[in-house]
Amino acid sequence: MNGWKILLAVVGDNDGGRAALDCALQIGRDQAAHVRVLHARNDPSLAIPMVGEGMSGAMVEEMMAVAEKEAKEREARAKALFEEYGERFRIRRQQAPSGAKEITAEWTVAVGNEEDVVARLGRVADLIVVGRAEGEDDPTAAATLNAALLETGRPVLVAPAKPPASVGRKIAIAWNGSAESARAVGAAMPLLARAQVTILSVAEEGPAGLAAADLAAHLAWHGIAAEVRNLDASGDSVGAALLAATAKAEADCLVMGAYTHSRWRQLIWGGVTRHVLEHASIPVLLAH
Repeated sequence: MNGWKILLAVVGDNDGGRAALDCALQIGRDQAAHVRVLHARNDPSLAIPMVGEGMSGAMVEEMMAVAEKEAKEREARAKALFEEYGERFRIRRQQAPSGAKEITAEWTVAVGNEEDVVARLGRVADLIVVGRAEGEDDPTAAATLNAALLETGRPVLVAPAKPPASVGRKIAIAWNGSAESARAVGAAMPLLARAQVTILSVAEEGPAGLAAADLAAHLAWHGIAAEVRNLDASGDSVGAALLAATAKAEADCLVMGAYTHSRWRQLIWGGVTRHVLEHASIPVLLAH
């Protein structure tokens, strides 16, 4: 089974960037993949508000100089983080395929809003790894996550606030029979092929999708044995029940579809998805 070949790790200079890089390198090492570490450098001109009558040219220049200085400092901190992890994981740096059967990495800087850069470059990655948004106080991370999930067509791994000890040894699948759930499972096959798998079946109202047993049979054809556990929850309690069952299964990664009930609210997390992302202490692999 072919695994992931290119991972895109989105790294700022904060804890979310550290967790994203840690998770990406763990997976890259297991998959012998290439990790493209991306830092989006702010364009100072975008930080300047519309110039009104009370703003002189000197004031604009001063604001741009400050923004440029902050952007350079932020980039330097992110680059230092990349170098730190590169030494820790003993990663070979390269920018073109060499046929090596080991993890490789490269440092990439793109100028622009992080969400726009990720929406563009994420389309040529097999998996995008981002840090978790810490509520409304972290609008950049939230916007980046939305762009990665909704505008790239690629699966997204959301790293928890604290870098995990492992990723993908034991995996829980949140299954409700939806197309989004199926897409998430398909995207996660490189991880599932190496893991102990538990299917957490979430009952749905309305037209029934595929049962968890059907998914288990599908995975069996791929040589993946999976245990099925049914969740007794509905409505607002599904997210909490899902995380509790994930913890009981001792999973270090949760695979699930996103926005299965909020297709039209692209900038607002749906109920279950939002609860999981706000409270999960393990990586969550999402697909829409």
